[in-house]
Amino acid sequence: MKQSVQELRGSFRTEYLDYDSLTAQLERWTEAYPNFVHKESLGTSLEGREIWLLKIGFEPNRIRPAVWVDGNMHASELCGSALALSIAESLIALHNGEENSILELSEFSCSTLKELLFYIVPRISPDGAEMVLKTGRYVRSVPDDKRIRRDQAYWKSSDVNGDGKMLIMRKEDPTGEFVESKDFLGLMLPRTIDDEGPFFKIYPEGVVDNFDGSTIPNPHFLSDNDCDLNRNFSWSWMPEPIQAGAGDFPGYRVESRAIMEFAQAHPEIFYWLNLHTFGGVFIRPLGDKPDSKMDPYDRAVYRQVEQWAKELTGYPMVSGFEEFLYEPEKPLHGDLSDYAYHQRGCLSYVVELWDIFHRLGIPRPKRFVDYYTQLTRNDMLNLAKWDRDHNQGRVIQAWEQMEHHQLGRVEVGGLNPVIGLWNPPLEEIDSILCAHTAHALRVSSLAPQIHLTKPVVNKFDEDLFHISLQAENLGYLPSYILGSAQGAPINQELVAKMHVEGCKLVENESEIQPLGHLEGWGRGLFDDSGALYFQRSKGSVSRKTIRFVVQGKGTCRIEVGNARMGQRSVTIELE
Repeated sequence: MKQSVQELRGSFRTEYLDYDSLTAQLERWTEAYPNFVHKESLGTSLEGREIWLLKIGFEPNRIRPAVWVDGNMHASELCGSALALSIAESLIALHNGEENSILELSEFSCSTLKELLFYIVPRISPDGAEMVLKTGRYVRSVPDDKRIRRDQAYWKSSDVNGDGKMLIMRKEDPTGEFVESKDFLGLMLPRTIDDEGPFFKIYPEGVVDNFDGSTIPNPHFLSDNDCDLNRNFSWSWMPEPIQAGAGDFPGYRVESRAIMEFAQAHPEIFYWLNLHTFGGVFIRPLGDKPDSKMDPYDRAVYRQVEQWAKELTGYPMVSGFEEFLYEPEKPLHGDLSDYAYHQRGCLSYVVELWDIFHRLGIPRPKRFVDYYTQLTRNDMLNLAKWDRDHNQGRVIQAWEQMEHHQLGRVEVGGLNPVIGLWNPPLEEIDSILCAHTAHALRVSSLAPQIHLTKPVVNKFDEDLFHISLQAENLGYLPSYILGSAQGAPINQELVAKMHVEGCKLVENESEIQPLGHLEGWGRGLFDDSGALYFQRSKGSVSRKTIRFVVQGKGTCRIEVGNARMGQRSVTIELE
């Protein structure tokens, strides 16, 4: 008896899973649905954890258009793992005949989804996520540090008060940049000229390695973990100090290298979803140029994706260059979604899950990225009150005094941003997963769909046959996916190839016929093709005719495809 997905559901909709629980969820699915769910490892982390990849689709070795979903590249961004599992669960339900659980998708979309392959990596950084879940320590991606420090002083996270967590420390200091809120005890605020003190320095909970007894180094988000995986991909990679967190070379870490190696071996991936937190926004290409430099067709397709994003999730979609650079005109280097767009020719973007700014009623700034830095004291006070009233006080923690062997008297605690700031409250995970799963599956249904019509066979004489059929694209996207990628090496043109047995092609006829590319029927949004004042279609750009002349009786098999679209075939018996 088939098991429903709900019977196999763990707790990923109500809590953030550690490595063992996540692995157990994947194993439940692979054991229950071996015909269309397969688990494999992309690689093994430094601490011995597998980077799991879930492959969903019947005939998993048959190449056809595929979707990639990844989460938790940044260690603290746990909700990405939960959304990846939610997408997997909905696809499993679809393949298991549980159509009612597929979030209001049309019959066309559901049938398209059944034809695709899905590659889902719930957790790119298993070591980092485990550290965050178990200790609260801030880790950008992976928790180890390969730099040779010698006598260089730096902050190293550790549990100095023995409570099992690594949060922050404050130390009273007349040169301190922070004060405690008078309206909300425990909440730390940037100091102003009117504050009377006491004033505090804030440091990560830990120790100063290579401490000289007096000099305290500046804390940095990469103080004791040297690589940001989202700066370690080969597109536009630049070394330190041009790009913080770049690593020594592209693919410096096993996690990023494994992804690039898999992508190189799987050109069929056409849609790439990179899951992050937080902010409540979709971030799309271009990452290094304004929209005026973007391919017009690509821009129109992203407009369609953006419209669905607003309708289904309430999140806006913004240009990485125009609204999400930390420093204007200074693009990020080695970014995964840029790698997927530029080097792999994929429709790709980032989702920053969890709209805490909208929840607090903060007006949207001109550049979305300024949300993260332009918080007023009133905004921070509202955040603390929201945490108390709607998040069970998980973020703002009590301070505990202790004697630090290097700094003297300090207080430890103060802020635990894992649940409520970096990730949504446990009580809100499920609603976020439902909305974003619906969006991801709708975008997946844009896939190109190569179809072969029924062959027409005309017999000229006793043993001469003329065979004709058409290859057509019934999907939204063209066979080359993006206008910007049409001429890229990854986008080989489609070809038709004839295989014969017992008969032969007529003399001078090639067994291979080039077909070029097939357009899809989709035009994106607001590209003028559907304007009421001039509604017109393109010509036969989505269809190509294939013709072969065969002599003798036997079996013919015609294959149409390429490395990206896979192969479609039809067999004809000549009698």
